[in-house]
Parts: sequence; structure tokens; C-alpha cells
Amino acid sequence: MRWIDGHCDVLSKMWRDPQYRTFYDQGSPLDSSYHCLREAGVAMQVFAVWTPESVPRQQRLAVALKEIDFFYEEVVQDGSRVFLVTDGGQMDECGHGRIGALLLLEGADALHGDLANLRLFHRLGVRQMGLTWNFANEVADGIYEERGGGLTRFGRQVIIEMKRLGMILDVSHLSDRGFWEVIEETGLPILASHSNCRTVCAHKRNLGDEQIEALIQRQGLIGVTFVPEFVHDCAAEATIDQVLRHVEHICTLGGADHLFFGSDFDGFANKLPGLESYNRLPQLVEALSKRYGDDLVRKWGWENGKQFYQRHLSP
Repeated sequence: MRWIDGHCDVLSKMWRDPQYRTFYDQGSPLDSSYHCLREAGVAMQVFAVWTPESVPRQQRLAVALKEIDFFYEEVVQDGSRVFLVTDGGQMDECGHGRIGALLLLEGADALHGDLANLRLFHRLGVRQMGLTWNFANEVADGIYEERGGGLTRFGRQVIIEMKRLGMILDVSHLSDRGFWEVIEETGLPILASHSNCRTVCAHKRNLGDEQIEALIQRQGLIGVTFVPEFVHDCAAEATIDQVLRHVEHICTLGGADHLFFGSDFDGFANKLPGLESYNRLPQLVEALSKRYGDDLVRKWGWENGKQFYQRHLSP
């Protein structure tokens, strides 16, 4: 079975520490190494370009560009094993001997308040962007920003330019007010690449029921994630069964056709037992199949994501 993972943080790990520039090594310490992805049947992986809060604001563009360089030099290389996906027509190529790779800019901090940089990232292959990480930037407030603001004037300009370029907007990490302002925008493909359900786990990074229903109405995607803090109110008690509770809740809201998975692997340290890296994915697949059957698992693992990206990815 083919699988799409909506979010991993391999590139920021490569930037922080040379030991992670081992994507193709058999013994790589990466959760989402090439061999882990192949073993798990991952046909397309979304690679986040993320600059931590510790990076001075004026250096974030440079760090983002460095991570994109790692993407091409360490991951894509000659394209024979992993290839860049920029066009929905490429989705059928994913998983037939090669893994598709989509670039996501996680947080618009690297734009430095300049639309020219958005166009630069688009020319470098970025087709999806989250407006914020957890805090405020020139575009919007993140979910941890206490004032809870929404889009800035520049943020609205960014959205207009994203529409013109045919980009996809990721609302994971965005403030609640920002989320609803984005939902009001028409002509913009929207997803939450790695967010769970607040009704099941009350973490603020998760989505409320009305937000999930709004994404469903907009024909978006909700990526169930494996971060223990987003799976269970007591992270130490997070299990695969708790992940299934989020799947079940999204389905009760009418989201069976809008659900996929965004692991966030390589972006968090404390792992959920049985889902420590992508080579453990078969345990999740087995648990899903026992409860829901193979047809739904194929839908959530591959088909929903494939159809979304086929509709919305622009060359």
C-alpha cells in the first residue's frame, strides 16, 4: 500500500547537526530516512523548511535557503530515488520505485516581509506554505501568541500572491483568528498538515470541531499527527489506540474523505510507543485495518492526499 506523509522535519535536523545528513545511510538516525520511508511504503513525503525561533530574524531567509540546498543535495540528488513534486500530474509516479517529495515552507518568517522572497521560494520548488510557526511574524499570529491576532496587511498580500502562484496554504500552527480569516478566503487550497482534534486532546495546537468541519466544507485535508502531546492530554499515556480516537472523531464529523496523516517525524523527541519512526508504520496500518478495513486505510493513507494534491498542485 502506498502512503503519503504530510509533514517531516528532516531538513531542519540536517541544518542543525551534520550527523543527520545521512538520509540514504542504512543506519541513519533520522526517523524519516530513505530506508525507513521505503520500508513503510511511503510514496510521497512532505519535507518542511523550518527555521527555529532561536535563529535571529534577519538570518531566517539564509537558513531556509540552506535547508532547501540540503533538500536538493542530500535528498533529491539525481532524482533516481527521490524526486521533487511540483505538479499534480506527478502523483501517479510516486511509489513506483521512487518517492515523491513536496517542499513546504513552515512559517513565513523567511519571507522577511517581501513578496519577492515568496516568488523565490516558489521558483525553488516550494508549493505549500504555513503562514506561521507558533508565534507572530510579519504575516500573522501563531497559535502560541497570547494576543491571538489574525492576518496582518502584509499577510493578506501574501495570500493574494499565493493564489496567483497556485500555492497551497497550511493552517497548522496558525492562530484561531488567523484560521478563520484564511477560511474566508476563496480560491485558496487549504489543509492542516499535522494537527489533531481538541475534543480528543485539549492541546491548543489541535483543531476544534468547527475548524475541522470548516476544512471539510473547503474540501481540505486534516493530517493526524503522532506527536504524543497532541495525541493524549497526558503525553506519557499516548498510544496507537489514542491516535485512532482522533481518526474516529474526524470521521464522526464527516471527514473520512478529508483525513490523511502528517507524522511530524524528526520534529519531536519523545516518541509514541509503537510509532517511534517510519519503519514502525505497519503497526499503525494493522490497527487501522482491524478497526476500519483495508479500503478506508488505503483512502486515508494514500487516496485522499493523492486526490487533493492532484487537484491543487500547480507546475
